[in-house]
Amino acid sequence: MDGGKKVWAPHPEEGYQLGIIADVGSDTLSVDPLNAPGQIVVATYDNVYPAIEDGKDVDDNCSLLYLNEATLLHNLRVRYQRNQIYTYVANILLAVNPYQELPIYSSDVIRKYNGKSLGVLTPHVFAIADKAYREMRSLKQSQSIIVSGESGAGKTESTKYILRYLTESYGTSAGLIEQRIVEANPLLESFGNAKTMRNNNSSRFGKFVEIHFDEKYAMVGGNVSHYLLERSRICSQSAQERNYHVFYRMLAGAPADMKRGLGLDAVASFQYLNPASVKDPALHDVEEFKHLDQSMNCVGLSPQEKADLFRVVAAVLHLGNVTFEEETSNKKGGSVIAGKSKLSLQGTANLLGLEPEELQRSLTSRVITTTKGGAVGTIIYVPLKPDQACNARDALAKALYVRLFDHIVSRVNRCFPFKNSSDYIGVLDIAGFEYFQMNSFEQFCINYCNEKLQQFFNSRILKEEQDLYSKERLGVTEVRYVDNQDCIDLIEAHQSGIIDILDEECKLPKATVEHFVETVHLTHGNHFRLSLPRKSKLVYYRSLRDNEGFVIRHFAGAVCYQTNGFLDKNNDALHASLEQLVGASSDPFIKTLFPEAAAVTGSNVNTKKLALVSVGSKFRSQLSELMNKLANTGSSFIRCLKPNLRMESSQFVGGHILSQLQSAGMVSVLELMQGGFPSRAQFSELYHTYKTYLPAKLARLDSRTFCEALFRAVGMNANDFRFGISKVFFRPGKFAEFDQIMKSDPESVAVLVQTVYHWIVRKQWKKSIFGAICVQKLARKIRYRANSAIKIQKQVRMHLALCKHRPRYQSIRALRALQDRVQTLTALVSTLKKDKDQLQKRLVDLKNSAADQINKIRASNIPETEMNATYSGLSKAMEDFLVELKSRHEQQRVEEEEAAKIKKIREEQEKERIRREEEAAKLRKIQEEMAAERKRKEEEERRRRQEEEERRIRAEMEEQRRRQEEEQIKLREEERRRREQEEADQVLAKKLQEEVEKAMAQRRAAEEQERRDFELAMRLATTEKQPQMVIAESVKPSTQSLIAEQSLKRSQAYLVKRQETTTLKKYDITKWKFADLRDTINTSCEVELLEACRDEFHRRLKVYHAWKGKNKKTTTSGSAEDHSEGEQRVPQEITELAAQPPAVPPPVPPRSSAPNPLPFTAKEVPQRYFRVPFLRPSDRDRLDRQKGWWYAHFDGQWVVRQLELHPNKPPITLVAGRDDMELCELSLEETGLARKKGAEILGHEFEEAWSKAGGKPYVRTAGSKRKN
Repeated sequence: MDGGKKVWAPHPEEGYQLGIIADVGSDTLSVDPLNAPGQIVVATYDNVYPAIEDGKDVDDNCSLLYLNEATLLHNLRVRYQRNQIYTYVANILLAVNPYQELPIYSSDVIRKYNGKSLGVLTPHVFAIADKAYREMRSLKQSQSIIVSGESGAGKTESTKYILRYLTESYGTSAGLIEQRIVEANPLLESFGNAKTMRNNNSSRFGKFVEIHFDEKYAMVGGNVSHYLLERSRICSQSAQERNYHVFYRMLAGAPADMKRGLGLDAVASFQYLNPASVKDPALHDVEEFKHLDQSMNCVGLSPQEKADLFRVVAAVLHLGNVTFEEETSNKKGGSVIAGKSKLSLQGTANLLGLEPEELQRSLTSRVITTTKGGAVGTIIYVPLKPDQACNARDALAKALYVRLFDHIVSRVNRCFPFKNSSDYIGVLDIAGFEYFQMNSFEQFCINYCNEKLQQFFNSRILKEEQDLYSKERLGVTEVRYVDNQDCIDLIEAHQSGIIDILDEECKLPKATVEHFVETVHLTHGNHFRLSLPRKSKLVYYRSLRDNEGFVIRHFAGAVCYQTNGFLDKNNDALHASLEQLVGASSDPFIKTLFPEAAAVTGSNVNTKKLALVSVGSKFRSQLSELMNKLANTGSSFIRCLKPNLRMESSQFVGGHILSQLQSAGMVSVLELMQGGFPSRAQFSELYHTYKTYLPAKLARLDSRTFCEALFRAVGMNANDFRFGISKVFFRPGKFAEFDQIMKSDPESVAVLVQTVYHWIVRKQWKKSIFGAICVQKLARKIRYRANSAIKIQKQVRMHLALCKHRPRYQSIRALRALQDRVQTLTALVSTLKKDKDQLQKRLVDLKNSAADQINKIRASNIPETEMNATYSGLSKAMEDFLVELKSRHEQQRVEEEEAAKIKKIREEQEKERIRREEEAAKLRKIQEEMAAERKRKEEEERRRRQEEEERRIRAEMEEQRRRQEEEQIKLREEERRRREQEEADQVLAKKLQEEVEKAMAQRRAAEEQERRDFELAMRLATTEKQPQMVIAESVKPSTQSLIAEQSLKRSQAYLVKRQETTTLKKYDITKWKFADLRDTINTSCEVELLEACRDEFHRRLKVYHAWKGKNKKTTTSGSAEDHSEGEQRVPQEITELAAQPPAVPPPVPPRSSAPNPLPFTAKEVPQRYFRVPFLRPSDRDRLDRQKGWWYAHFDGQWVVRQLELHPNKPPITLVAGRDDMELCELSLEETGLARKKGAEILGHEFEEAWSKAGGKPYVRTAGSKRKN
């Protein structure tokens, strides 16, 4: 299926196994393993990853083709089989313990890594050490190297190699201080390390080794800080474990005279030692004692100091042989020293400088000083029972050894003193996460420390890294990770934390472990990280009562702590009698171990109650100081991995490694580094580092341009680096390549310089061209503004001239009007019969006067008042002439009227005659007019009726329009309310979605924690070699929870539709195979079954393609590809539209006469065809890119034919049933093509393009032709 692509499927022991996809389920994938064909593995999509098994390995896991936990594990396995135990994840080093000596730590190898950038050479612990030194010098900041991992993963050995590298590389040649720093490790290991079930050399204390440097970065000294030495191991050990190495090495390798002087014998003769685990082929006590003696000499211990140390160690052994029995002669029920152990008591007293009787009394009784009553200050000896006396003996032994260890650390620090220090490199080596069948207070503190370190790792690598990307605006995708702050608060919170509850319980008069546990459960009853022992995954713990322990869900898994002994182990104080005893010792060395006891010896001290010196609070404060110190330094991380539980070489248990990788957060780091830039440098730093390699002409550039020129010159891919605001960031390993190119031979640098010159000339030429274009644009802009200014000036000048000459041209206009009136009067004068010539001459004079005034106004600037006066004079003369003319006309009219009367009489007579003739004609005309009037009235009536009809029609149309407007308003109002409701529903849906996502995140975190708890229980059961008896139940995430856990997001509309179809479905086909669904679609005639199979078929395709999209390949630069050439099946705009929430289209008003646009009847399944532009991702960056076309034929809701046409490329034809994995898996509704304008085409257009591309005719199945 899908071309037989290889994938990684989960395996219970090996972590992942290689296989091919056999079937695509609704929420799972069926994988056929290559190493066991036929044994199908069914797993959820989130647990299956694509694979390419080519047998190659990479130094940096960020360079893998697929970045996921399966390929990470496979790369580690391949490299481990080739004895390549070191691998990078960006700047983090993964170290797999080989459990054998490898020839990769010689002095030649140290010189090889000296000064080399990370990634230049193969991964190595030396590279991390050199990186810390170089960053200390370049950043002028102290550095810390955090070495973490489980017990037995190789943390102590890694710390040794780091210290050795730093001292040999950057210390003074054959310097005493450097030698002492390295040789101090065997001394500390002898007194602080022990054999456990998981490690032959397990550090039972934490140490932070600081190597200090001066201003010139020369080594000047060191300092060792230690944390939480395991006290209980001094008195008792579990089966197959040993006490601290020094006991066995002294008994095996000490000279005979020393043994006789200290009264030492065989290991079996001492109760504090476990003789069952003395013989171990991996331990060489005799040789190690010699090495211990050499280490003591190297750090500067005198013979007397060495004798003091061995004497206290021997005293602890003898003290452990002191036993007690009940005293029968005294009714008070005390205890006495057993007869067989009196010699041990005598030997202990002699070695400690004490009186045997005082030692016996202090061990068998407790001193109380009265504070009330008549005899204040009276000392009373309260006898102790045998078990109480044993506890007092063990407390003294623990106090002796712990104070001795503190003295050794202090003495080691004095052997390499320093006066001044500029910066330092600190190496943290502390016990890794521990889980045993019996977990006590020591494991509680160790795991609490590892919780803090894991939080620091998350903060420094994940949180701060992403904050820096955001600050520098790099646009890197955010990566989510599990925050364990709630677990830390559970342990260390003020007043409510377990440590404070324990301290409060220790202060009570009658403190009990049961009350302490009950208080813890009462305070944190609903805390996710805390549960009862009976809820553990192991049967062994389920037998515990609720008040006998508690289970804490740590980042690596759930651990059950048995609280028996928590109160005693949390109190570091001794009884007053024992404290006064050691203070009165005659041995000065013992007094130096207990300075506070020696200071109060002989004084009256209130010994009524044992004072509390909280070990938990002390460790919390030390850990807080350590975390502050780490926070103020630069950090480098080394994750040590344990390949198997048997501590055997060449045994790589993938499941065990995978669990460590997941709990260490390396999968989240890999996801972050997929798009991240782990290497970075300031622009100024790169400038000062590499300016010496280039000529002075290039070195004069500013720092950012200088860096840009360098990267362009060396031809670095733009994806390999990114410029921030103040720094330049590099992909994993790319800075090393750049550094190697810059520091190559002179000829290469010369070529590089020429390339830089060429790039600078090109850049300057481009700037010149850009400047010329800008100048041209500016010139055009200046010309445009100049023309605009001229237009503005023209308009303003016109306005000013108009305002200035308005009275003149108005006067001229009025004078011309007078001239026109003269013309009119001339015509009137011509009608007179008397004095005509005289009047015409006067009119000519008026006309000439007006013309002269016009010429005068034009020729000179006459005042407005003068022009008005002249005009008034001419106008008055014109009026006078007019009056005279009227009187002459009136006189002429009277004369003419008299003559006219005579003429009129004559005419009247003639008219009378004519009148009679006209009356006859008028009568005829009246008759004609009456007929015309009748016709006119009829026409008016007809027009009136027509207008009334038109008014009625217009009123009806107006009423109809008004009703339509009201309906439109109602529709718009309903649409507005509907949209508001939709928006409210979307807000509510978004809120519900956020709540669901939050709940799902909590659920995923809980299920992830459950998985880690189960794996941890399995590992513990495997260690105890009884998995079938210990494992209570195979607690694994249920199918439903895994389905809910799917991170492949689907659209809301699809989920709603799926719920509806699931509710109403008739056929249960969720368990059908993918091939059966395809065969049913091609052959079935039953419509309901066909539709159900189609829905299920495409639903699985959607989930499968979403899984493929999530697990993309990465480029050589470490960034994820968008799509390969053959993987993008749909144009990007369609996938983006499908990812958006569905929009409800507005209601369309029904149209009675609208034709059906689709070429099918109501009973047929619709066949629809679409065409949209399509540009391949590989063509997007090309200058000559041309868009192609994407055709799709939808049979109902699903694609049955798909065609791609690209310029200069052969067409791609895909058909359902043959090319299902390449076809678009989205439904028609999800693609949004039906709503895209211009996307739908006619069937014959698609068929024409299909036939031209060589596609075969499509034959519809019987079931797809009709629907119910």
